[in-house]
Amino acid sequence: MKDIDTISGDVIDVSLRLHRDLGPGLLETVYETVLAAKLAAMGYEVARQVAVPIEFEGLRFDAAFRIDLLVDHRLIVEIKSVEQLNPAHAKQLLTYLRLTGQPVGLLLNFGGETLKEGIRRLVNNHKSSAPPRLRANKINGE
Repeated sequence: MKDIDTISGDVIDVSLRLHRDLGPGLLETVYETVLAAKLAAMGYEVARQVAVPIEFEGLRFDAAFRIDLLVDHRLIVEIKSVEQLNPAHAKQLLTYLRLTGQPVGLLLNFGGETLKEGIRRLVNNHKSSAPPRLRANKINGE
């Protein structure tokens, strides 16, 4: 089993090639479909549009939200195709991480001129080895 940092690195590498070859501005579902297929071809188990239930005050809500991609049952990938990411996008992914108990997520925005500015790696109780410029949240004052 590959470690989470290797998985996230592979997802970023494939995403950079995908953005370079297809360009910006397509629908999120296009990037999601192609990225999932490329990762599966590399041997990863990739689930698309994973429905996640939540419980609140004794009530259960099935499919309360959907994860765009779940790679190897551990890495959440949230895909956007907007001109610029805003803080709500990172908050959305952080909430997904917290509610699922997953350690790491990637927020990828394919809408910009380059993908490099649209990559955010977020962590949930995980010792991150990603450089600070790729993190949307800081741990222990980093």
